[in-house]
Amino acid sequence: MNRTPLIAGNWKMYKTVSEALTWVKAVLPYLPNPDETEVAVAPPFTALYPLAEFLKESHLKLAAQDVFWEKEGAYTGEVSPTMLKDIGCEYVIIGHSERRQYFGETDEIVAKKVKAAFTYGLKPILCIGERLEEREKGETFSVVKRQLFKALTDIEKIDTLVIAYEPVWAIGTGKTALPAQAQEVHAYLRQLIAEKWGENANNIRILYGGSVKPENIKALMAEDDIDGVLVGGASLIADSFIKIMCYGVR
Repeated sequence: MNRTPLIAGNWKMYKTVSEALTWVKAVLPYLPNPDETEVAVAPPFTALYPLAEFLKESHLKLAAQDVFWEKEGAYTGEVSPTMLKDIGCEYVIIGHSERRQYFGETDEIVAKKVKAAFTYGLKPILCIGERLEEREKGETFSVVKRQLFKALTDIEKIDTLVIAYEPVWAIGTGKTALPAQAQEVHAYLRQLIAEKWGENANNIRILYGGSVKPENIKALMAEDDIDGVLVGGASLIADSFIKIMCYGVR
């Protein structure tokens, strides 16, 4: 099955609006053919609308870094899926390990956010991954299986789902799972999807995230079940991200 690679940048809590626009202007001339590689960027909430306006004629996709699970209501500080859809977001990152670690997001909260994304037409980028102590105990498979199935509770149609396998021990640490280690988990996740959702397994893109950089992108993308990457720190520098998104030609 030919799955279009997805290269997504997660800026986390970095970049003002002016800095975001400067980055986009530097990256746009180098965007790969969208039929060959899809590219998305997830700026902070404050930069979403200005970038959405600037990118209207571009095929650079916009992603949000988080979403609340209700359409509207008295939820001070939250942003709803309809608000994100309204300004032009196509993707939304859900369940990132930093949300789980610093903001107490549980598997149940992640599940509600995933369901809301599907309900209101956003494509969830579902983040799952084990901590270092879990890997050392040999619990990687059981952890990602639990996170995957709990996040997709009662979800029958997953055509637009993107999964991002991000071993927590490799996020922002400079450590990267070896391509073969990542491939092993990706293949396992595809097997789980096949067992529960059948034919969808071949269509679902599974990204790798965790200290992705220009030096390791080609080796990661050479693996059969790695369909793209979710890039953190290396996405903040335009030239670095350009090298990653153009891994096949640069």
